[in-house]
Amino acid sequence: MKLVLASNNAGKLAELQALFAPLGVELVRQSDLRISEAPEPHRTFVENALAKARHAARESGLPALADDAGLCVEAFGGLPGVDTAYYATQFGYAKGDDNNVRALLEQMAGQTDRRAALVSTLVALRSADDPEPLVATGRAPGLIAAQPMGDNGFGFDPVMYLPQFDKTFAQLPADVKNANSHRGKAAQQMLDLMRERWFAVPPAYS
Repeated sequence: MKLVLASNNAGKLAELQALFAPLGVELVRQSDLRISEAPEPHRTFVENALAKARHAARESGLPALADDAGLCVEAFGGLPGVDTAYYATQFGYAKGDDNNVRALLEQMAGQTDRRAALVSTLVALRSADDPEPLVATGRAPGLIAAQPMGDNGFGFDPVMYLPQFDKTFAQLPADVKNANSHRGKAAQQMLDLMRERWFAVPPAYS
């Protein structure tokens, strides 16, 4: 089964493709189909993911999968949330992962409450008009580290410290990260939903 991924992020594609391989699902980035990015005007992950999935499904004619994810910092009342990708631009830096981390550490200076969570919401649609979208959410709580550590991953992975592993996400092997990350948890939920709703063998009717 081929699904269009409503994202142009190569890191997301690689992570999700590995996670969805057991179902025989092939993910294709929307940019490879010359589909533009959808507007993301909403303030919640689920609303933005649904908007992106509907746009990709409508433009491609294929089932679609969309992810909206971000960092929710307790000391900031849950922000940056849906604005995570553009976090650095609020402080005069260019958009980008390294600048996001730099801006976050500057804003966290002196903060004693370093609790945060990476959150991912996945939405899957059979078509743009699917009235019953599949929705899965994963949450990976941790602490914001004082400095970046590790070379794996992307985004805020180098500063997302997980006490249970005594490492940041960027210090974990890919298989361990995928099993415990926000996106990994959401993807596992989505796999279960797809098996139940889309791929289940219907019972015999007599």
